[in-house]
Amino acid sequence: MIFTPSPMLLKLLYTRGSLHNTPTGVAFSLKNRLDTVRITRLDFVQIGEQRITPEHIGLDFGNGEVRPAPEVLGSAPDGLEFPVGHSIMFHLTTPALPEGIHAVQVQFAAEPFGELSVEVEDSIVNLPDDRPRIPRQDQDDYSEAAIQARQRFAEQFTGQEFKHLKQYSFDAHTLQGNCEHFTGVAQIPIGLAGPLRVNGEHAQGDFLIPLATTEGTLVASYNRGIQALNLCGGVKCTVIGDAMQRAPVFVFDDARGARDFAKWVEAEKAAIGAEAESTSRIAKLQYIDTYLANKFAYLRFNYSTGDAAGQNMVGRATFAACSWILENYKGAPVRHFYLESNFATDKKASQINVMRTRGKRVVAEAVIKRDVLQQRMRVTPEQLAYHGQVSNVGAFLSGANNNGAHSANGITAMFIATGQDVANVSESSAGVIYSEVTAERDLYLSMTIPSLIVATHGGGTGLATQNECLRMLGCVGRGTVNKFAEIVAGVVLAGELSLASAISSSDWVSSHEQYGRNR
Repeated sequence: MIFTPSPMLLKLLYTRGSLHNTPTGVAFSLKNRLDTVRITRLDFVQIGEQRITPEHIGLDFGNGEVRPAPEVLGSAPDGLEFPVGHSIMFHLTTPALPEGIHAVQVQFAAEPFGELSVEVEDSIVNLPDDRPRIPRQDQDDYSEAAIQARQRFAEQFTGQEFKHLKQYSFDAHTLQGNCEHFTGVAQIPIGLAGPLRVNGEHAQGDFLIPLATTEGTLVASYNRGIQALNLCGGVKCTVIGDAMQRAPVFVFDDARGARDFAKWVEAEKAAIGAEAESTSRIAKLQYIDTYLANKFAYLRFNYSTGDAAGQNMVGRATFAACSWILENYKGAPVRHFYLESNFATDKKASQINVMRTRGKRVVAEAVIKRDVLQQRMRVTPEQLAYHGQVSNVGAFLSGANNNGAHSANGITAMFIATGQDVANVSESSAGVIYSEVTAERDLYLSMTIPSLIVATHGGGTGLATQNECLRMLGCVGRGTVNKFAEIVAGVVLAGELSLASAISSSDWVSSHEQYGRNR
């Protein structure tokens, strides 16, 4: 990384609320939220008017062992590695602090940044805390002992015995970075649909579809739609867009300051892009959208992120870019800055995602033969096309983000099975469906998913059962994310065809009565 963190961003290293008195003095915590660095020197810590030099400072890197700062730094002549995401607890041999707000300054040097100074305010609050706490171990919170302690705590706290929750078949240490306070697993049934014939640019062939769900008729419905598509040659899928966002906001004294800043950003976009891309081999900044309102300048950074979904990746890249902006913009003063303004609409459905793309923009389309519709789905092309027109009015009146039937069903079931971030269904559920009767009196059916957020690398995709489901689809390894996106889109179209046909033919209720009731 080549950017220089601005004082405004350096404040974010400090863990708010960590200042507290100890039996031997005072302690607080810094967490590396920038990038992995090497600490080469610690100059001093100052609290209020009192300056504490290194010989009176102990450092704890998270293992519970407090060592004198000169000893720790002296043992690493090339600098002490401070990985991103890790914390250092500073233990100061100094008189206890009274309750109230205190100024805290930490001055040190780190490569590749050079001289750094973190200056913040924090408060000492002495409140009794006798609440029950979930057990955890600082040294190894994924050990059998730590997990069993939480299981016993849960049983004692609730007065219940848990048998199935405690059964799993993988090494819990593989969950680091995926789940905190790990206690057990939720076993979700996986049903198979297909194989589905996909005629994509990346996915070509027949794919067995794993669907993790507890909703009766879901697997059967998708399987029915898949069989109909297969009888007509399969589904044609195309990825037509790719962008992941982070959207910071810069606050000025007035609208003119925000406008002039936006012009400067446009002129400096090459330099800003270089700073952003310095944080990753994968993230590539495609463009920056600027939106002005009141005295705010919203910047929507748009990246490609390889096989990862990329939310964390683009967060780091935008953090670097914004640090460079704050350091180099010499116009009207930036009064406030926030790395996320809610304009990326992370984990939320939004119109901007439908228009501008978030994740992958994918189209699945097929021509379903008239005889297949009549024999397999008990409807005609005219019935489905007319039903689609009526449904469009209902979707418009309700303000829905999808004029189709239930694309979230298949997407969610595939997300759970393959280790996707399931909350991204919020964005991924958006859809634009279109149908028409062809000149040959068959049905053309097409679904555009404008914000499908998927990954075949990172997140939960490497976990035990999730990775097995991705392997089932042949979507493990470099360059497979677009293949996976095309398969998901094809499954969605199959589900739309099946449910729309069931509603049009009045089979919907009877199917749920037969397959979906768990009496």
